[in-house]
Amino acid sequence: MKVLPFKIPKPEKEALIYQEDIGPIFYDKLHQHEEIQISYILKGRGTLIIGDSINEYKEEDILVIGENIPHVFRTDQNSSSSSEMLTLFFTKNSFGKDFFSLNDLSDVDDFFKKSEYGMKVLTKKEKIALLFFKLRNQNKIQRISSLLKILNHIVLAQTNSLSSFVSRKKYTEDEGRRMNDVFNFAISSFDKAITLEEVAEKANMTKNAFCRYFKKRTNKTFFQFLIEIRIENACKMLHHNKDLSISTISELSGFQDIANFNRKFKELKGISPSQFRSQF
Repeated sequence: MKVLPFKIPKPEKEALIYQEDIGPIFYDKLHQHEEIQISYILKGRGTLIIGDSINEYKEEDILVIGENIPHVFRTDQNSSSSSEMLTLFFTKNSFGKDFFSLNDLSDVDDFFKKSEYGMKVLTKKEKIALLFFKLRNQNKIQRISSLLKILNHIVLAQTNSLSSFVSRKKYTEDEGRRMNDVFNFAISSFDKAITLEEVAEKANMTKNAFCRYFKKRTNKTFFQFLIEIRIENACKMLHHNKDLSISTISELSGFQDIANFNRKFKELKGISPSQFRSQF
């Protein structure tokens, strides 16, 4: 099943879609689809942009992406392993418009509410992973049964929201490509000084028009978004590159001075870079 920017084709009369993504990288174009996505990361790590937020993803993560949330997976270029992800796609009406409204399934309401902003599952992960491993050899009826079991585990699990703002607008493919170009530029150039003129040119817009456009779709300015990318990159290096000093990580993440880096890091993460590193 090929995923196109901001559109995912659905096989006719198929309520539940099981997909395996295996390769050097995951699909790396900004896109949205009406299906809710539950994914288990078997291999790989990188950056997940979803809604208005930048998140790290890694092996053994279980992620839920709600309907029509713009998102993109960007595999780390320096990751030595291939990328592998198992995914279930379905809608709230996949099994009939009243199926999930049954009293027997009322507990699932919480899942659908949380999915609107995406979520990362923190507990019950081993039980959910076992159900994902079984999907490959199951028939379609068995997969529906596994989905219900996975939903039950997620409802009972602790979760973290992946975003705080999601534009409810359905994007055209042109808009998707424009935002994708902006995200690609930010992710590939975050370690350098970036001007508003440069990023507006990538979007083929004037500076003022771009600022309004980006803020409307992400609920933040481009430079707020850029700082979050820089801090997420710093988090990865603090975790995986323990030989690098904090001042070096600050510089490699695009900050001009360490004081500003420390201040922005604490604003976003609630702790200092050194405290973050000590957690690992």
